[in-house]
Amino acid sequence: FFFFILALGAQAGEYYKDVAVDLCFTPGGTCTDRIVAEINSGRFEILVQAYSFTSANIAKALANAHKRGVRVEVILDKSQRTAQYSWATFLANMRIPTYIDARHAIAHNKIIIIDSTTTITGSFNFTQAAQEKNAENLLIIRSKEIAEAYRENWFDHRKHSEKYEARY
Repeated sequence: FFFFILALGAQAGEYYKDVAVDLCFTPGGTCTDRIVAEINSGRFEILVQAYSFTSANIAKALANAHKRGVRVEVILDKSQRTAQYSWATFLANMRIPTYIDARHAIAHNKIIIIDSTTTITGSFNFTQAAQEKNAENLLIIRSKEIAEAYRENWFDHRKHSEKYEARY
């Protein structure tokens, strides 16, 4: 469903007005399909931070966005270097700049920022298990202010992340 939030506190003392939020819950919701639809609507930039990334549908949507000229960049947790089903190698082989954030115990973010206007976040990992087996939540937030805050944080993490070199 879809609703408006009049004031959403981001940090102490920060409030955003007139924020549109679309929600999805699993099991039962179509969260992966909604993420793919948002990626498909991207026109110039898609920034991703992910703890676990094993969703073929999301990886393929990112590759398709990249092919159509959208700037796509991805930061993944260090566990994705050795995860059996990570799509890190696929993304890097598609020439999508892919980075590993190894500075933290875990880089637990689950974020996609699209065209500096839409932020996708929540507990939903970009995995098939999140879609089919887990109890998860997903927020699709339409706000330039919130997207910019997430975008700044994304670039802060990229500064200390290492470029992922694809394994062939």
